[in-house]
Amino acid sequence: MSKSVKALALAVMACVASMAWAQGKSFPGIGRDATPKEVAAWDIDVRPDFKGLPAGSGSVAKGQEVWEGKCASCHGVFGESNQVFNPLVGGTTAEDIKSGRVATLMRPDYPGRTTMMKLSSVSTLWDYINRAMPWAQPKSLSVEEVYAVTAYLLNLADVVPSDFTLSNKNIGEVQNRLPNRNGMTTDHGLWPGKEIGKGKPDVAGSACMKDCAVDSKVTSILPNFARNAHGNLAEQNRTVGAQRGANTAAAAAATPAAAGNGTGAGKEIAALTQKNNCTACHAAETRIVGPSWSEIAGKHSGKADYIATKIRSGGSGVWGAIPMPPQTLTEEEAKKIAGWLASGGKP
Repeated sequence: MSKSVKALALAVMACVASMAWAQGKSFPGIGRDATPKEVAAWDIDVRPDFKGLPAGSGSVAKGQEVWEGKCASCHGVFGESNQVFNPLVGGTTAEDIKSGRVATLMRPDYPGRTTMMKLSSVSTLWDYINRAMPWAQPKSLSVEEVYAVTAYLLNLADVVPSDFTLSNKNIGEVQNRLPNRNGMTTDHGLWPGKEIGKGKPDVAGSACMKDCAVDSKVTSILPNFARNAHGNLAEQNRTVGAQRGANTAAAAAATPAAAGNGTGAGKEIAALTQKNNCTACHAAETRIVGPSWSEIAGKHSGKADYIATKIRSGGSGVWGAIPMPPQTLTEEEAKKIAGWLASGGKP
């Protein structure tokens, strides 16, 4: 083969390779590049070194205000929680703050482990509150509110004083007072990378070749009143993949959220209670976090205006110590739900 032919062949091969690489990289005709705003909306995590933490601050006093309005209904006024969730605060001492290791974690007789006992990084607490709380309205807290709620929790655990203001500038100092800041280790080698992991994983396994145990089947189930709390799962699927959500609307049809006058009001009430996450705390005949529909209907029969006002304003003391935060539904929606309850809440 002549030199000119070889050169031409190499040029063609290089051109084809570059075209294939370009196609493999950009997938022409499929999708588009994410915009900076779209990337920023997803890129909200905060690392243990506080990279990603936004500038801002929040006081313990402000945190108490936000907590009582949006958090106490599930976690208790003082982080003691209720019959549904585990306590957030407790089990730590002043000695733990000095050492950075929670001694109670080594006590098998202690009744349980709280969040503040296990927490090793303030960034984890800030990040989780920012991404996931409140449970019914995640990502709805402002930066100041997240700082404030984090500061309030730290104050409940005696990590910071009651007049403290947490900010991106002093959060590193607070990290040095966390009761279990030295409680996490990377010596197990389960994390990859020389910067994090150390040595080989401290696990070993061998295949079972005889007298093997029968395979166990792990299952889980939600009660009917909770299955459709966030809408029909069957309608919330990606267009690819084999996984499909269960039809939770069928379960919801058996709950009080679907109650009404039997002519269509039931569907409207069901839509309103599911849209506003009412069924996360209320069921037909059983107390969950709040009273059952039948209890409310029996106690406040004929008091539609009163019920509507309580729904929108929230409150505590009527049905126990667990407060209900103010709800964000419209006045018209509140009146429809209240009217149904005031008339007995029957199908």
